[in-house]
Amino acid sequence: MLTVAELATHVGGRLIGDGSIHIERVADVSTAGAGAIAYVEDEKFFEAGKSSQASCLIAPEAFVTLVKDLIVDKEFGPALIEVVKPKLAFALIAEQLHPAKSREPFVHESAAIAESADIDLTVYIGPHVSIGEGTRIEAGTRIEAGVAIGDHVRVGRDCVLHPGVTLYDDLTIGDRVVLHAGVVVGADGFGYVHDDGDEKKGYHKFPQRGTVVIEDDVELGAHTCVDRAALGQTRIGRGTKLDNLVHVGHNCDIGERVVIAAQTGISGSVTIEDDVVIGGQVGFGDHIRVMSGAVIGSKAGVLPGKIVRPGVWWGIPIQPLDEYKRLNAHLARVPEMREEIKELKKQLGELQNKFRD
Repeated sequence: MLTVAELATHVGGRLIGDGSIHIERVADVSTAGAGAIAYVEDEKFFEAGKSSQASCLIAPEAFVTLVKDLIVDKEFGPALIEVVKPKLAFALIAEQLHPAKSREPFVHESAAIAESADIDLTVYIGPHVSIGEGTRIEAGTRIEAGVAIGDHVRVGRDCVLHPGVTLYDDLTIGDRVVLHAGVVVGADGFGYVHDDGDEKKGYHKFPQRGTVVIEDDVELGAHTCVDRAALGQTRIGRGTKLDNLVHVGHNCDIGERVVIAAQTGISGSVTIEDDVVIGGQVGFGDHIRVMSGAVIGSKAGVLPGKIVRPGVWWGIPIQPLDEYKRLNAHLARVPEMREEIKELKKQLGELQNKFRD
């Protein structure tokens, strides 16, 4: 529980109202009550903000101006914290009011830990965890039920491995990494060589002898899979966030602070540079380079070997957003154009008949 004044200081905001009010939780602006803090950012939520029962609102200057007279007349109840980016301030305050779950150091009796594993004394290990030979788990890390960690894996400090995570052999996981339930890191990449000889037709597996490096402050959503490199490494850069059910193929190099939404599939040897934003259900062919500053909209398709330059892209195959909008506008007129063409064909036929006569 923190005071409004303390929270305003934490986010560098301007306090308006009673700074001694105690705040114990974050809440939605429409349902917040006493002891809660909420935020309004877009004008479409300003009316809800005016009638909110929250003890404090985080708001931009435009909202503060809107309720200025209500504040003077004491008809506006919540205290205000004025900031430029209310949503960001709300997230920072939520981290203070609702810190991540912590565990005391513990090793469950059902855990199977190799003798050569090096486990820091501050680590929490839940039931039915398996940890392989030569693996190192560093201080403050939390390993929940049913996690399987292979041989010669390094897991950094203050990581959280949620239930059912699987880490194959020979991987590196940085500090403060969060892997949600069912994440699989280090499975073999999808690499095969076709043999069409007379006697041995079929596919032979290409060697999958590389590794995966996941850098600091990465978060991978539930059931996301990151394949090991065939040769070399698959990399997820510092601060990158992947949603649920994302697939990262072998030898991909994903930069820092990249955001990828759910159900996106990335083929092998794709390079995604720093600060790229990718929507849900995007499909990537192999050997693509996405340059820093690119934004790819949901359900887009990127053809193999393409270079995606900075800007907003959409569609199948992807194209600049303005072109995609123009194409959609034309497609929307297809039924109307079809009727027009039918009418023109009819008129043309009538004219042809007249000339024959």
